[in-house]
Amino acid sequence: GRVITGGVIAPQASSMFERQQALQAQQDWLRTMLLSDPRGSVNAAVNLVTPPISPEADFGMIVIESDNYPAMSGSNLICTVTVVLESGMVPMQTPVTVLCVDTPAGLVRVRAQCEGGKCRRVEFQNVPSFVMHQRKPVEVQGLGTILVDVAYGGMIYAIVDATALGFSLDRSEARALAETGERIRLAAAVQLPSVHPENPGIHTINITMFAGPLGMVDGVKTAKNAVVVSPGRLDRSPCGTGSSARMALMHARGDLSKGEPFTHLSVLGTQFNCRIDELTQVCGQAAVVPNISG
Repeated sequence: GRVITGGVIAPQASSMFERQQALQAQQDWLRTMLLSDPRGSVNAAVNLVTPPISPEADFGMIVIESDNYPAMSGSNLICTVTVVLESGMVPMQTPVTVLCVDTPAGLVRVRAQCEGGKCRRVEFQNVPSFVMHQRKPVEVQGLGTILVDVAYGGMIYAIVDATALGFSLDRSEARALAETGERIRLAAAVQLPSVHPENPGIHTINITMFAGPLGMVDGVKTAKNAVVVSPGRLDRSPCGTGSSARMALMHARGDLSKGEPFTHLSVLGTQFNCRIDELTQVCGQAAVVPNISG
């Protein structure tokens, strides 16, 4: 995750979502310059630090990926908080710096563990996350009919059972996961319309998660996952918004309770420590407030 610390004037707007939309419409050269060859690739993301719009926030963040502008990204938030603190853009407090970040998805509360001028760990309370579809059939080219769950965690995820599709989530499967995940995303986006009830500008499934089986490691519920980011790469982190979406689905299924720890692993074995902090509602729909640490 690359972080822009200067040189870009953010558009005027009344909300971070409106600012993101204006940036995409008026200054998309930023994405193409920084994420196209030779300066970037599909493996990179860019994060723009802006002044906050909400008076509660310490700074604003807009995430730019190779072909879209997601409303939130957990791993990119961790990158951005680290840079903002270590560069002195926001004063660092030890042992914990408490922050509020203004994102297009909403306000995200952060606790950053700091020591010796370095940000060692970032814990954030994400935006309310919820299930949009459960176990819906989707016709996918080359796969036939598969069952898909859809959940929102700052991005809208198509979540599929990795084992049912023949994947063990070993890193050697990376190319097949990316190719299959993109086919699933494209089919699910058409067949399962998904719109955020509070912000209709956040719509359409834009990412696929292959969810590995849930087990117990040292008494903590643990699972692996592989997230395919368009136009076809695996997230090398366990994915913060994906972990949020998966916890919303797990809670809806009765697999995870409020406050219960959950460890989410990536294909590389990197780890996020997760839990549900609160139960809430979004426009009358059951939702959870996720907590992610990494």
